[in-house]
Amino acid sequence: MMSHKIKFGTDGWRGKIAEDYTFDNVRRCAQGFARYMLTQGNQGQWLVVGYDKRFGSEDFAAAAAEVLAGNGFKVHLTDAATPTPVIAFAIVEKQARGGINITASHNPPADNGFKVRNETGGAIDPDGLIQIEAAIPDSVDSVKRMPFTEAEQQGRIVKFDAAENYIAHIEKLIDLGPIRQAGLTVLVDCMWGNGAGYFPRLLAGGKTRVIEIHNQRNPAFPDMKRPEPIPPNIDVGLKATVDNHADVLLILDGDADRVGVGDENGAFVNQLRVYGLLAYYLLEVRGLRGAIVKTLSTTTMLNKLGRLYDVPVYETGVGFKYVAPRMTETDALIGGEESGGYAFRGNVPERDGILAGLYLLDFMVRTGKKPTELLEILFEKVGGVHYYDRVDRPFDGNRKDREQLILDARPETIGGLKVIELVTVDGFQFKLEDGGWMLIRFSGTEPIIRVYCETTHPDRVQAILQDGLKVAGLK
Repeated sequence: MMSHKIKFGTDGWRGKIAEDYTFDNVRRCAQGFARYMLTQGNQGQWLVVGYDKRFGSEDFAAAAAEVLAGNGFKVHLTDAATPTPVIAFAIVEKQARGGINITASHNPPADNGFKVRNETGGAIDPDGLIQIEAAIPDSVDSVKRMPFTEAEQQGRIVKFDAAENYIAHIEKLIDLGPIRQAGLTVLVDCMWGNGAGYFPRLLAGGKTRVIEIHNQRNPAFPDMKRPEPIPPNIDVGLKATVDNHADVLLILDGDADRVGVGDENGAFVNQLRVYGLLAYYLLEVRGLRGAIVKTLSTTTMLNKLGRLYDVPVYETGVGFKYVAPRMTETDALIGGEESGGYAFRGNVPERDGILAGLYLLDFMVRTGKKPTELLEILFEKVGGVHYYDRVDRPFDGNRKDREQLILDARPETIGGLKVIELVTVDGFQFKLEDGGWMLIRFSGTEPIIRVYCETTHPDRVQAILQDGLKVAGLK
């Protein structure tokens, strides 16, 4: 029986549970990954499989592990729902040749997903993903499997706790003692996800107090549309920050590879500003040097910091399948994207919301500043306040037709600002006369068009977005 074609987006494959995200299709994906690993000369090697807290994730992970075992691999399977960055580190720590992560990250509750990683713990590059897609069999009849119990008995599937070694690794990257003793009140919104328990465990034993919310397993994700660390999903956390007189709000998405931030007043700090803060912290406060890797959908503040500190800045397409290989190639200091995912040198080339949150806390402790004060310092450094926003809209019809519509629009101005260049590296980025930009992109995982913008003119943000929707034929 033929099955539908599985396509990998910006970060693997995602689908609706029981509709297209089924055990048979997960097994097909695992077979494609196994075939790819075999072509890379990894016969009989160890691979890592992990999963999140979504509905059925542990069972989908077990199904994937059975397929890998059936293809002659040995599998380290996490013994509990585990953050994506912890799974990535486990790949490196155990010298595995790659891994599978069952997670849909920030998608709606009805979805689940299938991510693949290479031996660095980072995303497999686009060429590799194309090879994996091509290796996925059309029918589950072509999938090789070894029953789970048999594979365990033969030592081909071994369960393990990934947390302990990851935490020991983090403690080598950052001195947690001053943060523990700083007396901060840190509110952490775990978004019902995998990051629950990590900040309390890392920061226990001192004067700093960590308060967690949404830290149980609940695949329905109450209080939010989806576990994505942006408004309105974080409104409960922002209110709790004020109610608990917290110094900062750290928000982990469902698989804890992304971080969102709320300031001491319960106001959201958008992802582009957070990226600017993290880069400034590493360059100025810690005195480190190295390349910055950014997707084209994130802030130009990074380009300005690159010039100020004489470090190269590399722009990539959207997604860590572009960022991770570029970070490895350039030994970058930091890499990140607009969605709130940031990776760091010395760690694996994978987004790590836990480490990013700890670096922000260290920034606060080393400077004695609150988040609003840190932003003031950043804006003074880069020449003024930068404003960002994004809108998502579903679309119907053929994507290629809509792409042609965007190309044919040729607007002379957007939001009242002159268009000076159109970049089509990944989507359609219109560079504007003030140094800002508007970007139109198609989601890699959903039938959605995203319109983003950054500008130094606060009164033009909404006008830029509305013009972007018009260019995309959505208004």
